[in-house]
Amino acid sequence: MIEATDFSGQAAPWEAGMERRHLWLHVSEPTNQDLAALAQTFAMNDLALEDSLEPGHASHYEKYPEGDFLTFRTLARPEELAEESERISIFLYADSLLTLSREELPYLERVREIVGRETVDSPAEIAFEILDTGAESFVVFMRALEDRIDILEQRMFDFDHRGKENMVQTVFDLKQRLNHARRLCNEAQDMLTLLARHASASEEDLLRFRDVRDSMNRLGKRLDTSRDNLSNLLAIHSSVQSQRMNEVMRTLAAVSTVFLPLTFLAGVWGMNFEYMPELHWKFGYALAWLSFALVAGALAWVFKRRGWW
Repeated sequence: MIEATDFSGQAAPWEAGMERRHLWLHVSEPTNQDLAALAQTFAMNDLALEDSLEPGHASHYEKYPEGDFLTFRTLARPEELAEESERISIFLYADSLLTLSREELPYLERVREIVGRETVDSPAEIAFEILDTGAESFVVFMRALEDRIDILEQRMFDFDHRGKENMVQTVFDLKQRLNHARRLCNEAQDMLTLLARHASASEEDLLRFRDVRDSMNRLGKRLDTSRDNLSNLLAIHSSVQSQRMNEVMRTLAAVSTVFLPLTFLAGVWGMNFEYMPELHWKFGYALAWLSFALVAGALAWVFKRRGWW
């Protein structure tokens, strides 16, 4: 599907061979017919076109004689911390802009809404808005990840959730998703660095590109911080598990200690000697139970007082 927008923000008619000046043309899921029609209006380098159509191509920037070319890969469902990504390829010319994508990109609608304003009425300015809006997917991912980490920290010390969630598996899954987002962010940083350094644009537009680059750099640092937090979360989880195990072992040791003297007394009175006065005493059985209760109660009281139980 081909969508044409002029620099005043209005939808514009377009057909093969038309004048391309002051026009932003976006093509989603391009067909061979679309590409043939575009070739009649836009000078597209063969290598750049090949990169734009290649599935899974990472973010990168190249400067060709025909114009600047960049590919920007963002996160498709960042609010779900999903690993799926989406990509837009941008052909930046002095008087027009051509963008290609293999899927629908919802954030482009937000860009179209502001095209025609005073600061969004040139190819470089529209390209900046596309990059800046697309970079927000990493912000959404970052906020969702930080919220998820906060929830995991609370559950780690929540008695009601103990044993109900495999904390280690959850953390490793989040680290895998974070590493994927961090790789995309690194690739975007490299692309934006080259764009801000070599793009054929005014100094004011280059400043805009540097602003997006700085935003991605800050996001990269936040992602690194979250990765450290997840690693710390594993260490804390291990410590908490060890502490819980120590509490269980201490309780078991206290119970065993209580029954140890009772076992001794039962062993003494269970010996088969002929002359044992307690065996022939009327209250011998009651004495045995009273001894058991007193010894067990005294030990339990001592352990409870010292916090061992």
